[in-house]
Amino acid sequence: MTIEATNLNGKWALITGAGKRLGECTARTLHQHGANIAIHYRGSEKPAQELADSLNGIREGSAITVQADLLDNDALNSLIDKVLEQTGQLDILVNNASSFYPTPLGTVTEEQWLDLIGSNLKAPLFLSQAALPHLKKTEGCIVNIVDIHSVRPLKEHTVYGPAKAGLAMLTRTLAKDLAPEVRVNGVSPGAILWPDEGMPDKVAQTIVNQVPMKRVGDPTDIARTVLFLVKDAPYITGQIIAVDGGRSVGW
Repeated sequence: MTIEATNLNGKWALITGAGKRLGECTARTLHQHGANIAIHYRGSEKPAQELADSLNGIREGSAITVQADLLDNDALNSLIDKVLEQTGQLDILVNNASSFYPTPLGTVTEEQWLDLIGSNLKAPLFLSQAALPHLKKTEGCIVNIVDIHSVRPLKEHTVYGPAKAGLAMLTRTLAKDLAPEVRVNGVSPGAILWPDEGMPDKVAQTIVNQVPMKRVGDPTDIARTVLFLVKDAPYITGQIIAVDGGRSVGW
């Protein structure tokens, strides 16, 4: 028996945090291969709408925007409903939205804990739960954007790292619980994009020196891996693919 690659034409993908950076690139990549895109944003309304306009200019009616604060329980529970009201179906969920910043031990606040755990672990869990009936109906899939620092600690990120480690375990747990109807995988980026506020040259060079490929990656490296898991991997579930130029091999 041969199972062919998934045809994305007409399928709807919800991508959280899709207005900018990796989320935007992933949205454009899936759209290029036929998927329709529900672009989630929290505060980045302008770039999210610009992305939707761009995608709809390529293929009319192929993109919508949905606003939600993923730290708000009510918003979490209603986001999937807001998408379904406009699309009528959901085939793909990409949990991409994430908060990222240092929390040196001795300075950690409960607000930081709730933000980092909420965006990186709680939101993917409850969105997956809300999406489950619809994903089962379409035999869809979930892709979680994890991080290589889910397995190798990043100095002074005492909350972010454990949150992403939790997301990695959630990925495997959901894969086991939701099979065979729904596949669940993860993509674990390494050095792809520096933070919006920039990165000191010395720190950036130290990171690059740890990468066997001796360069940073590109957002398209992540987007193409998500595309592979969504489109061309019907027998892959419960896996987390590191896209890091070999950095996680050891540094």
